[in-house]
Amino acid sequence: MQADTLSPEAAFAKLGLTLPPAPLPLGVYKPYLIDGKYLYLSGHGPVQADKSLIIGRVGDDMDMEQGKLAARQVGLTMLATIKTHLGSLDRVKRVIKVLGMVNCTADFGRHPYVINGCSELFAAVWGMENGIGVRSAVGMGSLPDNIPVEVEALFELV
Repeated sequence: MQADTLSPEAAFAKLGLTLPPAPLPLGVYKPYLIDGKYLYLSGHGPVQADKSLIIGRVGDDMDMEQGKLAARQVGLTMLATIKTHLGSLDRVKRVIKVLGMVNCTADFGRHPYVINGCSELFAAVWGMENGIGVRSAVGMGSLPDNIPVEVEALFELV
């Protein structure tokens, strides 16, 4: 994969994607926390360029392909938080853990496929070795503001 030979910033630039604005907390929590060499990101939703959220339930309002795109948008939102608060994606050495939550109907079972939208983005930015960590992908009966996907993650810093 090309990202393995490029810096994370260069790999992201090559993707030609745009970061949304980093979201501000809407509750009593920190969007990120650094503890030694670890960066913890709180659950993020799919923020768009105009600061609005992608809304809907997978299996009801949207199909799994739309859910996967929403998960990629969550990944972009997380990258925006990293760039805004740490200054550069190059500060992150590797992805350690991703927890992806899918707002879906009770009969929907393709949660891992949806969360691949975020995981594939991270692999493109940090490469196959450092961009893929351990992961859980689970279905939820609802998520805040009826967003289709929420993701939290743990990263190791350089």
